[in-house]
Amino acid sequence: MKTTEINFKVTVDENNLPHSIKWNAPDSGEASECSSLMIALWDTKENNTLRIDLWTKDMMIDEMKKFFHQNVVTLTDTYIRATGDEATGKKVKTFFSEIGKDIGVLK
Repeated sequence: MKTTEINFKVTVDENNLPHSIKWNAPDSGEASECSSLMIALWDTKENNTLRIDLWTKDMMIDEMKKFFHQNVVTLTDTYIRATGDEATGKKVKTFFSEIGKDIGVLK
């Protein structure tokens, strides 16, 4: 069994708004910069999801729309792999295909 870490370094401005976000992991090499991150954690004790959503003030609205859309679609893939519930996954993907068109990230 192996233990590893994923590290995030967030530089904030005087109002505690993210100015830059960098992350690294032992297997990823040097730190990489990103404009946004979404982390979801399952709290078994509370039977609830904990979330950390951060984005820099330089992230454009169109980038956030694409980031949001891609997150929901890939989260749906995770849901299907974890549950085998293809029917619900298909409904979510169909719905988010339309949402993607509505917000301009899909043609």
